[in-house]
Amino acid sequence: MSLDVLAIAAHPDDVEQTCGGTLIRMAEMGYRTGVLDLTAGDMGTRGTPEQRVAESEVAARHLLLHWRGNQYMPDARLENTITARMTLAMRIRELRPRVVILPYWEARHPDHYVCGEIGFEACFLAGLKKLDEYSEPHRPSKILYSSLYADVKPSFIVDISAQFERRMTALLSYVSQYGETAEGGTLFPNEQEIRDRLGAIARFYGNQIGVKYGEPFVVKEAIQIDDIVAMPVRSM
Repeated sequence: MSLDVLAIAAHPDDVEQTCGGTLIRMAEMGYRTGVLDLTAGDMGTRGTPEQRVAESEVAARHLLLHWRGNQYMPDARLENTITARMTLAMRIRELRPRVVILPYWEARHPDHYVCGEIGFEACFLAGLKKLDEYSEPHRPSKILYSSLYADVKPSFIVDISAQFERRMTALLSYVSQYGETAEGGTLFPNEQEIRDRLGAIARFYGNQIGVKYGEPFVVKEAIQIDDIVAMPVRSM
């Protein structure tokens, strides 16, 4: 298998909130996209791990993914151990993504930033020839950090105006999390509130590039521009 874009997340429904529109757009452009969830969200207030994984498969169809998988690591107890790094590195060698999307390195939920740490180090390890004699080394050419919930200036923003509604359909496939249930009712906003909140965030980032909806990303490296006259987005 060889993917063009692989998003690695801590829990099912993370990518649907942070970079789902970008994954849909890339799939519509003909790229092979995938998602690897590290846990099944088994510590969540609502639903069961089996429900979360089943819902993630429904969401995958709305995201137009070529592949989705789950590592079943312990939810709310993710640790950047050698076992976790090696396991993920071997999966990266199997999937061979050109671009990897990771959670931003600062977050409220420890699993999110630990997922970013494991993902970054696993991408490096996957490129070591001597890591495993039975598989071919592979290192992604680019790592992007999804920064939608981080209070930082994005390196760039992807226009997801045409993909936003499909992204919301994918997210709301997680009925156990976003459906109208009494369980955890005081902790979880209802469906309309979810739509309003995510719509407002996407409108905020879209406004920065002059479109309706956007998703922000951060890269650690400088980006090469060969034609400054053709650069997108006006300055004023």
